[in-house]
Amino acid sequence: MGNSSSSHKVTAQDRAILEMKVQRDKIRQYQKKITTVTQRETEVARQCLAQGNKQRALLALRKKKYQESLLAKMDQQLEQLERLTSDVEFAVVQKDVMFGLQQGTAVLKQIHKEMGGIEGVEKLMDESAEARGAEKEISDMLAGGGLSNEDEDAVEDELEELERKLGQDDAFDVGTLPAAPAGELQDSEADTVHTREDKAKQTARERKLEAVAA
Repeated sequence: MGNSSSSHKVTAQDRAILEMKVQRDKIRQYQKKITTVTQRETEVARQCLAQGNKQRALLALRKKKYQESLLAKMDQQLEQLERLTSDVEFAVVQKDVMFGLQQGTAVLKQIHKEMGGIEGVEKLMDESAEARGAEKEISDMLAGGGLSNEDEDAVEDELEELERKLGQDDAFDVGTLPAAPAGELQDSEADTVHTREDKAKQTARERKLEAVAA
């Protein structure tokens, strides 16, 4: 079976935590051993008393008391070791959380930098608003030449009024006007003839005067 490399790199903190857990397990195993010894010494003391050997029973009880004192010390050491192991593990978790926060903050800053920061966002919003305004203005111009609906209605009404008046003017053409009286027309022609004769006589007199003066 081939060796497979783990994706998780073992750090100094991992080794320290593992070592403390190993020591914890050793203490627990020693506690079980001492507990067995104390129980045996108690049984030995009982048997010695039953045999009337009081000194041997007293020695067994002293050994038991000493083992119990060691057991109390190991309880304190085990408590401290377990507390230290928990603190180290929690510190490692805090370090990982802090590293994650730093990475996330760096990524967030990079994103903000690419966006141009607050000024870039404000500029983008202004440009977007200007583009929307220009689009609306162009749409309005294409839809009505820049005139409102009311203005369009007024223009159409004015056009209809002009067409109506033009139709009325066309009804009064020259053929419908009354003819001038025949007598007045003849008098006018006679006056025109007399005027021409007077002008001819006046011109002849002016020429005679010019000839005499010469």
